Amino acid sequence: MSEVYQGYERQYCELSANLSRKCNSAASLPDGEKKKQEISELQVALDDADVLIRKMDLEARSLQPSLKATLLAKLREYKSDLNKLKREVKRLASPNSNDPGHEELLESGMAGANSASANQRERLTMSTERLNQSTDRIKESRRAALETEELGVSILEDLQQQRETLLHSHKKLYDVDDAIDKSKKILTSMSRRISRNKWIVVSIIAALILAIVIVLYFKIFH
Repeated sequence: MSEVYQGYERQYCELSANLSRKCNSAASLPDGEKKKQEISELQVALDDADVLIRKMDLEARSLQPSLKATLLAKLREYKSDLNKLKREVKRLASPNSNDPGHEELLESGMAGANSASANQRERLTMSTERLNQSTDRIKESRRAALETEELGVSILEDLQQQRETLLHSHKKLYDVDDAIDKSKKILTSMSRRISRNKWIVVSIIAALILAIVIVLYFKIFH
């Protein structure tokens, strides 16, 4: 059911129950200023109830057909109850409202109003129960949302730790790569030195061989 409709319905049921109580109270008052004031307040409350009925009607007609039919049927009962209350207020406002014949009519009307009030109280109780159920569902949804949020925070913390581990590993790999580059440079430098030393050694050996040959040449031919 629409939450907007439920809000209007709750307000109407409370207002209707209050109207019934005020009708009973006004009926026991003698004609005078106080009774006129009570009747004036009742008429204002009836106008407010009419406004709520119209709002419920508009809201019900905007809902899906299956729900719309149920709510409109309930609205017809509310309208019937409200019309009874209007008639009671009209009788109370009439000059002869305290006549014996009128008292009988008033008692009959009040009995109907009390019956309607009982029905309204029952509907109000049902509406309150539905609202409580909706509140419980909202609390349950909120609890599930909080649990999901906590799970999300835990996952984010795990991801943060994994990210830090990956960054640490990446730094180590970078350090290893840097060490490999340095080792490569050292090996290249050593290779160059070895090559240079090899050429020096070869040059020395060649020079010695040449010197030996020259020495032998002079010894043999001189």
